[in-house]
Formats: sequence, structure tokens, C-alpha cells
Amino acid sequence: MIKNMSDTAKKIARIHTGGQSGVDRAAMDFAREHDIPLCGWCPKNGWAEDYPDAPGLLKDYPELTETPSAETAQRTKWNMRDCDAILTIIPDGSDASPGTETGLVEGEMLGKPMCTAEGLKDVPAIISWINTLPDDTELCIGGPRASECPEGYEVAKAVLDALIELFHSNYDDASSI
Repeated sequence: MIKNMSDTAKKIARIHTGGQSGVDRAAMDFAREHDIPLCGWCPKNGWAEDYPDAPGLLKDYPELTETPSAETAQRTKWNMRDCDAILTIIPDGSDASPGTETGLVEGEMLGKPMCTAEGLKDVPAIISWINTLPDDTELCIGGPRASECPEGYEVAKAVLDALIELFHSNYDDASSI
């Protein structure tokens, strides 16, 4: 049960993400806007589909660390490994995303607490799930890249912004929203 913002602030210590366009990038921008520490692994040379040349997204997002491999699967697996819990946002109607599927499989294999959401309708369920996590959780947020889901950034950003709005509203029981 969330009683006030200070209770909520203790829940998420850091946001992990891989920096890819789409959902990952929304998580990064959200973390920066709300002064939530940000970290994560990205492929060698900072590769992302919209940052194909070195230093890639590291130019604008130096909080990330390169993996030894240019393969995106290593980035995804290492982010899953190094977090405490995983929030995956897959907007309703998205095309298949191999990277997102890799993350879901890896998170399940590692036994991480996981929550998958499609959009704003899932915000109360996300809040309920976050309330089950221990204080100081390092949360990995990911989902499809922009080429697989053009609306991924906007949907993920709206979901994350709605979460923070509700946290600031001081609801006694977020599940009743």
C-alpha cells in the first residue's frame, strides 16, 4: 500500500534499460526527467537503430555501459541479469519483437519478478506489482524498439508518467484506482 511519495520513492532505486529506440528510450527519458538514477548495458559502440555509428547513443546517454559484443541479445541478457525486477511494456497491437521476447525469456529463466503491460489501462496493476517489490529495487524497463512498434515510445512514456502522477497523488490504495 502506497501511503505517500516517500514510501514510493524508496521502491525504485535505479532504472536499468538497454537504450534502444522505443520503450527503452522512453524509460531513459522518464528516469532523467524524474531524477531517478539510470544505468544499463548497450551494444558495443553504443549501437541503437537510430544511433548506428560510434559512439552511438552513448553520446547522449553516457549513463549506459557498452557490452563487449555488438549483438543486442547480450545487452538484453545482461540488463535482465543485473536488475531486481522487470517491467516490460508491449503496446497493444505491437508486432513481434525478438529482443523483447529474449528479455521475457531471460527474466523468467532468472526467476525475476516480472510485470508486462500494454498501456494506460494497466497502470493500476503495475502499481500493485510495484508495491510487492522490496525497497530499493533496481527496475529494468524495456519493450519493442521503434521499428517494431512506432508508438512504443509514446505509450511507454504515458504509462510511466501516469505511474508517477498516481504516486504523487498520495493514494492510500493504488489498486482501487
